Amino acid sequence: MLRLAVANRAETFDRIRDPLADRGVRVEHVPVSERTVDLTGDGGIAGVDAAIDGFDAGFVYPGRMMEGGVADALLAVPWVNGRDAVLTSRNKAAVLATLAREGVPVPETAMVSNPVDETALREAYARFAPPVVVKPNSTTRGVGVAKLDDEDSFLGVTDYLDLVHDYRATGDKSFLVQEYLADATDYRVMVVDGEYVGAVERRLPQGARDRGQWKHNVHRGADATGVDLDPELRRLAERAASALGIDFLGVDLLVTDDRAVVNETNARPTVDAQSKYVEGFYDRLTALVERTARSN
Repeated sequence: MLRLAVANRAETFDRIRDPLADRGVRVEHVPVSERTVDLTGDGGIAGVDAAIDGFDAGFVYPGRMMEGGVADALLAVPWVNGRDAVLTSRNKAAVLATLAREGVPVPETAMVSNPVDETALREAYARFAPPVVVKPNSTTRGVGVAKLDDEDSFLGVTDYLDLVHDYRATGDKSFLVQEYLADATDYRVMVVDGEYVGAVERRLPQGARDRGQWKHNVHRGADATGVDLDPELRRLAERAASALGIDFLGVDLLVTDDRAVVNETNARPTVDAQSKYVEGFYDRLTALVERTARSN
């Protein structure tokens, strides 16, 4: 039986453990962050050296790059979505630029790389009809994303970003200015090995929307409901995964009455309930794990 090391013990671990075990893959938790790790002795990252040597693959490369490097060195396994895949998807600006170059529709977007002067900021804002969306280039779960209706508010938010970026330890000094797609439906589409395997519609409760909330992130209270996605939208998500070359990818689509765009991607997507995926989802995921393990 293959042994699969999973660094994150959130919902995904609990959901994939039994279905993969039924298919010959033993899923085990290997804690990477918020702990101490013996780098040079016989304690290792999984407790004992024998356990470290016994893993066949990892799922997926840890989100904290520094701790991920330690896990990669000690486990010495190939990953379903390795470091390059995670870093590629995390860079929202590069994802949008890559997809646009490949003809995949994305929102109109400008990247701002600090420091820039106020004239450049005003010019960036003027490219869009308000409201505009401002978002950090490399965060998840909607953290730091703001919708702004006027130039003064836009400049105020960018002032705060400039203060944050002034710290020398800040590695990413960029942010995005993006068009706002009003009344768009928000989908998270899962693609495994280039093929569509399921989708959910993410929607805030009506009360939250009445209070002005607009970010349909599950971690901010949105419900994720399984949907039978239109074939054209399925192909759009598959095109995005193919353009980025990532085997296991969550693709976020925004769909209005007349447009469908890829808004973001996630190379560390949460696996949802099995009922929200197509028949054979876990067979495809198992095949990807097995192929990854054979690549070592």
